Amino acid sequence: MTATRHVDTAQLMELLSVSLAAYYGDFTVAAASEDLTASQGRTLNVLRRGPASMSALATTLTCDASNMTGIVGRLEKRGLVRREPSPSDRRVKNVVLTAEGERVVDVIRGKMHHTLAGLDRLSPQERATLYALLERVFTSQLAAA
Repeated sequence: MTATRHVDTAQLMELLSVSLAAYYGDFTVAAASEDLTASQGRTLNVLRRGPASMSALATTLTCDASNMTGIVGRLEKRGLVRREPSPSDRRVKNVVLTAEGERVVDVIRGKMHHTLAGLDRLSPQERATLYALLERVFTSQLAAA
């Protein structure tokens, strides 16, 4: 029988911090290879979950609404997103990922070699467990995103 290792909250927070820094470093390099800033890449990644209003994007990405307007404008010029009226409130514009935007997100994710290699070291059962644990920890943030 394997002894359970005691890990306190501070240790978990430190490991999450290191893990996220590695993930975002890998993501930033992959996004840059597609001539996107990290913020532009993150916007596309968020939109992969579905359309979002400009204000929801700004909240999710923790940036100023005016900055979000510039990010979306540059993505729109490249044909990666489009703006369309919200079905529930025609005054609100939703940002929608285009087919080309979906392709670029797939390319970025495919180029995240360090992250993919780390995840590939896990068995399917370990990946499912990690997913369930992260989902449990971040349920409220995932629902809002």
